[in-house]
Formats: sequence, C-alpha cells, structure tokens
Amino acid sequence: MRAWETHAIGQRRLLVSPQQMQSPWCRGFVNTSVTDMPTTSNSAHDYSRRPLALASLLGILLCTSAVATETAKDAVLAKVGDAVITRATVDGLVAGQLKSLEQKRNQLRESALQQAIGQALIRLEARARGLSEPALIKAEITSKVATPSDTDVDAFYAARKDAIKQPKDKVADQIRNYLLQQETQRVSKKYLDGLRTKFPVRSFFEPFRASVATAGEPTQGTDKAAVTIVEFSDFQCPVCKRMEPVLKQVMRSYGDQVRLVYRQFPLSNLHPYAQKAAEASLCAFEQDQFWPMHDAMFADQKKLAVSALKETAAGLGMDANQFSQCLDSGRYAQRVSRDLAEGQATGLITGTPTLFVNGRYISGAVPYEQIANVIDDELRRAKSARAKAN
Repeated sequence: MRAWETHAIGQRRLLVSPQQMQSPWCRGFVNTSVTDMPTTSNSAHDYSRRPLALASLLGILLCTSAVATETAKDAVLAKVGDAVITRATVDGLVAGQLKSLEQKRNQLRESALQQAIGQALIRLEARARGLSEPALIKAEITSKVATPSDTDVDAFYAARKDAIKQPKDKVADQIRNYLLQQETQRVSKKYLDGLRTKFPVRSFFEPFRASVATAGEPTQGTDKAAVTIVEFSDFQCPVCKRMEPVLKQVMRSYGDQVRLVYRQFPLSNLHPYAQKAAEASLCAFEQDQFWPMHDAMFADQKKLAVSALKETAAGLGMDANQFSQCLDSGRYAQRVSRDLAEGQATGLITGTPTLFVNGRYISGAVPYEQIANVIDDELRRAKSARAKAN
C-alpha cells in the first residue's frame, strides 16, 4: 500500500493520501506551479499570473475537500465493544432518505436559480425599453393571461372527478385558481424563452440525477435518443391512467429524441389487482406485446382480474396457453418485486406515477408542459455537450 505523499499544488504543499490521488481534482493540480509559467511582465501586480494562481488555490481547496469528504465517510461515530460504527455505516442505513433530502435541496436551488434568471432577464429588457419592471410584466405577461372560463373548470373537473372525490361546487374556486396559475406560468415561460434569445443565458447548474436501470425493460423509442424517460407506474392507479395520454403526447412531439422505459411499481396495499396486472404485462412482454397490453389495461382498469387479463391477452392475438401458464405460475412475480425494490432504493418514490427524465425526478400526473420543460433543457445540454466536443 502506498504511503501518504507530499505534493506541490501551485506554490503550496499538501499532504495527500493515495486514495485522494485517484481524484481528478488532486491529479489535475499536483506538481503545478505558477512560477513555471512564462510571463512578459515584471510588474509586482502582474495580472497574467493571477488566473493560474487562482486555479492553483482552487486546486488546493478541491483536493482538500476531497480529503475531507473521504475522512468524513471513515469517521468513527461510535464504538460498541470492539465493533466500530462509521459515518458510512450510518449513512447506508438511511441512504434512501439522504438521497431524498439531497434531491429536495437541489430542486430548491434549481427553482431559485430559474427565478433569479427570470428576474435578470426582466431587468435587462425593462432597461432596454425604458420601462419599469412592473410595467413590463403587466404589458407582456399579466395582460396576456386568459382567465379560466366555467367550461375550463368543468372540463378539468370531469377529467379528474374520480381522484378529486368532492362535489364540483366545493372545489371550483380551487380549480380556477390552479388553472390561472398554470396559464400564468405558461405565458411567463413563453415570454422569458423569447428574452433568452435576446440576452443569451448560460447556466452551469447541474440538476440532481437518480441512477435508474433500463436494460432489458419494456421500451418505446431508440436507444440513441438523447433523453430517456423512466416511468414507475401501477396499472390499477387512476392517477397513472391520467398520465398515459401525456406521455403519448411527449412521444409524438419529440419522436426519436426521446425514449420511454416502463418499470413496475404496483401499490398492492391500495390496488389489489395491480400485482397480477404487472405480471401480466411482463407475460405479454415475452410475446412482444407489452405496449398493446399496457394500453388495454389502462384503457379499462375494471378488467384487471386474472380471468379478464387472460381474455385481454387472447383478444390481442397472444398465444393464450403460453400467457395463461406464465401468469398462473407467477413467473415474473420476483421481477416485479425487484422493480419495486429498485424504485424504493432511489429514496424518491412516494407514489405513482413517478418519472425520471435522464434521472431527473418528476412526481405525479404533471402537465405536458412540465415534462417538456425538462426535456427541452436536457436537449439543450446535449447540444452544448456536442458543441464542446467538436
């Protein structure tokens, strides 16, 4: 085992462990000195040296941070007899909850960043047009937001009355306010997107991404797509049913740029037919009929009993005997349990549907625009990465 070593980072020296030498931050900055760089100035305030000096200082901080992080993981929090309990052991016991907290913190920062960017764009445009910021907002956003009509409220309620479970007159004002908020966000986004073309914005924020497996799972779209949506869903869940037309709209709109991967997450304590429906979808998958079976089960969630599932499979032209044998044997029960366990391990899934767009977490039956915003951002990032590579 290699011993700890002293390395030069800029004009400083730092004690670095062999583990930290595996860090790109440490490797990238060791043995770099500002005095090694030629300069054409003899000034005592030579600004040509300053960027590299700052880079060297950054190297010290990042490498030191890496050492500190490693030390924190190995920190002993308790001893029980001869047994040692480290920070890593404790963190492992609550890994899911810690991931959830990390995602929420990241999401708050991302939301605040977008708010700050929007404010900066409004400020620049107001200055360019000689208007106050409130006057600009009123002219370009507030005045263009349409007030939801009674027809809009009725349509929203009709599409969700099974989930709302309250009389329309009790929730009409809440629905109207929600629709007004959605329309305001839509108009604001459209206007701010236009301002981005006038005042270019570069964001260096990296969103939180969960790691979710996709290999061997039911998929729509090409593996070369820039954006992968992983959906954890439940065939008996009424909210999941509302999500399906939204996802179909996404696939139509983005074509080969997006692929959709389905993962099982039956909430059996709430939906007694969900487990067998999940297994049935995988029995159909082995006959290359996953998506037709998927669509049929969501189309009529009252036909999810085993006998009804067999009728549906036969109606779709599957080998009835093969399907029945598969479903009755419970062949895919373990695979469904694996999907559940992997979803829970993210620490983020609290219900269905849950989406991960290139690992970015979205919970619930959200509007098309919300998913499109994330997809558009991912496509911009992919385009930027390609430009840098070339």
